[in-house]
Amino acid sequence: MNAVTEAGVLMPSPAESDAGIPLAQFIRIRRDLHANPELGFKEHRTASLVAGLLAQWGYSVSCGIGGTGVVGQLQRGEGGRRLGLRADMDALPVHEKTGLEWASTVPGVMHACGHDGHTATLLAAAQAIAQSARFEGTVNLIFQPAEEGAGGAVRMIDDGLFERFPCDAIFALHNMPGMATGSFMFRSGPTMASSDDVTVHLSGVGGHGAMPHTTTDVIVAASAIVMALQSVVARNVDPLETAVVSVGSLQAGKAGNVIPDRATLELSVRALNADVRALLRRRIVEIVESQASGLGVEAEIDWRPGYDVLVNDAACTSLAAKVALELFGADHVVTEGRRLTASEDFAFMLQKVPGCYFFVGNGLSGQPGGCMVHNPGYDFNDQIIAPASRFWGALVERYLGVSTV
Repeated sequence: MNAVTEAGVLMPSPAESDAGIPLAQFIRIRRDLHANPELGFKEHRTASLVAGLLAQWGYSVSCGIGGTGVVGQLQRGEGGRRLGLRADMDALPVHEKTGLEWASTVPGVMHACGHDGHTATLLAAAQAIAQSARFEGTVNLIFQPAEEGAGGAVRMIDDGLFERFPCDAIFALHNMPGMATGSFMFRSGPTMASSDDVTVHLSGVGGHGAMPHTTTDVIVAASAIVMALQSVVARNVDPLETAVVSVGSLQAGKAGNVIPDRATLELSVRALNADVRALLRRRIVEIVESQASGLGVEAEIDWRPGYDVLVNDAACTSLAAKVALELFGADHVVTEGRRLTASEDFAFMLQKVPGCYFFVGNGLSGQPGGCMVHNPGYDFNDQIIAPASRFWGALVERYLGVSTV
């Protein structure tokens, strides 16, 4: 039976939490990971813990994939289908301010996005799958490093991930603050945005603030560029499409009476369509160059492509949503969720293998787990380990031919 608490939120009862999933054990693991966070490609302690547990439960374990990545493989019967489940392991360069007993012990580094919880959840599922899941085929549990901007997915792919561990379908989850604890959200098609980082360097002639006519003012040029960029989404992008152009940093000058000769702008550019992404690049470059030239300033643009648009496969998304509906009921599952302008390097895995990236509620705003990710006050909600790991086990049995849902 399921207990319904927290404004109708599906929560496992104590008996259910302990049925095949020793929840207390995995809460301890999650909090241990939280207290000992590691940045991308430095997840040596985390990877060692993951590998040791997987080996203990009977998985064939491979380490060092794409740097610090770990894959645990479990094969049963004669079935030829192969399923991949992925969790990310890295932390963020954020100084924690939660004051929790299990807060980060590493200054300036914390699990501010819940990857500690993703790892613990997949480990909980791994134990249950090894001990009691009924299936025929191959399960590949992929523990990925460096999701937070460093491209760990690409590193694993380039290191032969899918050649060594072929998958017919692949799935991943992310906790979502603002959603009811333990609820699920799915979406087919484009689901998360591409992300590009852009740096604009402006060079002019500096001088005395009292004699601006003797200068070519980079601050005026930078200001004109910032304002002109606001027209890109408003007047160049189809209103039915989604795009973001944000100027997050403008650095110039140090004194009120000195006009500087250099300025730097940092931009974040996001889209949910490859054509829109290309349009954004073209218009941003045109605006920067024309505004700078018109004000007598030189502009240099450093465009750094980031993650691609994440596109969920329709059939895989439908299957995952059906499993969640049968486990938890329609009141706790959204089958056509909203698109997000955040980005995720699981997009690159989905370009190689059909699959689905979905969300599990971490808690409503103002409730435990409701603090947004990438915030020094964030913490993963341990109450979602049980339902999420239970979902993983059911998905394995459904995809690989046996279902008890």
